[in-house]
Amino acid sequence: MTLAAFLTVAVLHLFVAISPGPAVLMAARIGVTEGFRTGMALACGIAVGAVSWAMAAMFGLSLLFEYAPFALTAIKLVGAAYLLWMAWHMWRDAAKPLDITEDGTARNPRSAWSAFRLGVLTQYSNPKAAVMFSSLFIGTVPPGTNWAVIAALMVVVFLNEAIWNTLVARIFSLDASRRTYLGLKATIDRCFGGMLALLGVKIAVMQ
Repeated sequence: MTLAAFLTVAVLHLFVAISPGPAVLMAARIGVTEGFRTGMALACGIAVGAVSWAMAAMFGLSLLFEYAPFALTAIKLVGAAYLLWMAWHMWRDAAKPLDITEDGTARNPRSAWSAFRLGVLTQYSNPKAAVMFSSLFIGTVPPGTNWAVIAALMVVVFLNEAIWNTLVARIFSLDASRRTYLGLKATIDRCFGGMLALLGVKIAVMQ
């Protein structure tokens, strides 16, 4: 694999990572409701989920989806159901006041492990990521590529996802963002829930 091909994959994946989707939406909401540290743990989970899809694509998961489309359909429906379930909870609890301390931080944020797990599950909710990674790797990662190069690619995928979603969580955890959220919590939570529901439906119906 040439250096040019390696850098091409790295840059293209970065653009994919920063595009709006369930992961970015979740990073924003966790950042604003539970703070930066929780958001950082979530971002690490999102990154691990992305690496899992990338490795699955490297080992031919997209071929399985091509020859057994029912497998992709089943995974899509499970992922969509998970996003719709989260969207429903956001919408249902939108009017509930946030339990916060005097400095505006959540009184009982979820644990780092819980946030990490949420990040992994959010990333797993979109199986089309495996197809996306396959399209990135075709023509850029030739058969027989050294395992050290593949490992380096996985590190790049992890860093792209972790750094970007950590940045999103950080921006939304700032005082100004949190004050805005507290003043408009019901509206913002319903917007978050609505967007997450739309993403769930999109994943369920996309070909």
